[in-house]
Amino acid sequence: MKIAIRGTANQSTTGHNWYATNALDGKNYTCTHTEFQSEPWWKLDLMTTYSVNRVNITNRHDCCSDRINGAEIRIGNVSSNVLSNPVCAVVSTIPAGATYSYPCHGMKGRYVTVNIPGPLQKYLTLCEVEVYGEGPLFQEDLCEDET
Repeated sequence: MKIAIRGTANQSTTGHNWYATNALDGKNYTCTHTEFQSEPWWKLDLMTTYSVNRVNITNRHDCCSDRINGAEIRIGNVSSNVLSNPVCAVVSTIPAGATYSYPCHGMKGRYVTVNIPGPLQKYLTLCEVEVYGEGPLFQEDLCEDET
């Protein structure tokens, strides 16, 4: 089940009026864009906890396709510190205009974050993010994993 459409997106900064919501509009030619900064991030709030099976990311088709290289996809329930949620996958590279799928094996979380770690200043650009999973999960669903 496609669950990204149920949430709201934001990002660390907005460059060139390329807003965080562009990654959820179903159009591969509209993209997000942060300003040049260290540790840029994009975050989707699913509004409640889901079991995330996979995340698809579409890279920009024109220039700068290497801006996604090294990005981390994180799934979890912490909203205040995007780096504290567990990593689902690391994006090594996605060719210009291509969509790659990353399995998350049922990781549970309310927030899906794509971030580029490290102290070097970089841009983060995403043209589409699709999140697939099951849910919403309720408290009793979350407790089953702890036993």
